[in-house]
Amino acid sequence: MVLGIVIGVCVLLLILAFLVPRLSRHPERGAERTVGAGGRAAGKAPGKLGHWLSKPFSTSQRAMGKSANAGRRGRGKMPF
Repeated sequence: MVLGIVIGVCVLLLILAFLVPRLSRHPERGAERTVGAGGRAAGKAPGKLGHWLSKPFSTSQRAMGKSANAGRRGRGKMPF
């Protein structure tokens, strides 16, 4: 379920960044802020458990940034 949500957000950011690159920054930051809050909360668990619990959040955050960046790069390569 959570994986599907992350994939959906990545696809949405990719499409939004391709269509309107400048306006896609705000939704990207909002999504990354939301995922970052979850990662910070999970990271407060003691010891290695905190590191293990926060890792999926950081991976998801990185994937969202990469997909939005790919959309902007794709738009930049278009001839119009």
